[in-house]
Amino acid sequence: MRSVSIIGVGLTSFGEHWGKSFRELIAEAGILAIAGCNLEGKDIEAIYGGCMASGRFIGQEHIGALIADQLGVTPIPATRVEAACASGGVALRSGYLAVASGAHDIVAVGGIEKMTEVSTEQAGFALGGAGDQETELFHGATFPSLYALMARKHMKEFGTTEEQMAACAVKNHKNALLNPNAQFHREVSIEDVMKSGYVASPLKLLDCSPITDGAAAVILCETKKARKLCKNPVEIIASTQASDSLALTGRKSLTEMLATKIAAKQAYEHAKLKPKDIDFAEVHDCFTIAEIFAIEDLGFFKKGEGGKATEAGKTGLNGEIPINTSGGLKGKGHPVGATGVAQAVEAFLQLNNAAEKRQVKNANIGLTHNVGGSGATAVVHIYKKIGGKK
Repeated sequence: MRSVSIIGVGLTSFGEHWGKSFRELIAEAGILAIAGCNLEGKDIEAIYGGCMASGRFIGQEHIGALIADQLGVTPIPATRVEAACASGGVALRSGYLAVASGAHDIVAVGGIEKMTEVSTEQAGFALGGAGDQETELFHGATFPSLYALMARKHMKEFGTTEEQMAACAVKNHKNALLNPNAQFHREVSIEDVMKSGYVASPLKLLDCSPITDGAAAVILCETKKARKLCKNPVEIIASTQASDSLALTGRKSLTEMLATKIAAKQAYEHAKLKPKDIDFAEVHDCFTIAEIFAIEDLGFFKKGEGGKATEAGKTGLNGEIPINTSGGLKGKGHPVGATGVAQAVEAFLQLNNAAEKRQVKNANIGLTHNVGGSGATAVVHIYKKIGGKK
């Protein structure tokens, strides 16, 4: 397998894009990524696009062909990748494997979702398809309620508090203030979160990520060639994926995400690293409890200590392990198909010392973690700063 690096990134602002279409968003991100590494469309050999539910959100399928058409790069192969909220992360892994295998030298990976074209009820139904339609959604189990069940179990077993979950939201909103592309640019307090009203107890409105429009793109290249094309390429030194049961009823435990633990273990082994070697991480905080699960299952903190660590400031920008420097899904926004790719964009910026006011000091190794559904799919990537052309 060949080494693979990121040489260019593109990101739209995240939010409610009433004035931009699905086509315009993916074109904007793709053009920014291609232009950012001084390439042209003709240099791209293949496209992998993450998108979860465009059929339900905008009535458009056949997304791979749409992306290639919009970017003017037909007739190269273009493939849509779907893995619920992990669609972007799996698209990134698909592009990584295409280059690592030698099938292509340069590929574009995109992620896109336009979620605001439908009502909140319709959006909830579309997102519910990321779980088990027959045993969960049909019986009225929404994703807030599924994560609320996991939160209650974690609280009972480990003493995790609602205030500790709220601390995740406070931190991520604070980080989002420093990200010009984030959906939310306002701080919130523990009190704000606690008073925001229950969606599914113990999860409140400000414990939940928003409905978002947005797109992200990265250009992947074989590393030897990347060093010639890019001043500061970022090498992907591990790309792993694991699965678990689709429904919560099939899980051995409600206080861990087994797919995350397995994907993380494989990623650390592949990269020959340990959790303590990671300088920052973007994790899948669709709900605040999901961030606590993630930092435990990725090995940054022992099981049951994630809430306490967050409350103590250990995951802040200047903490022991900065988590979600971009603002995360909670503060930056969560256009589901784009999230995994947007995480890679943040990793690239951090490792190029280009994250401005949210820059992590001495960042050399980063990790991204993208989850589908309530944990049925988990994708982990590890990145390393390397030198490129002079």
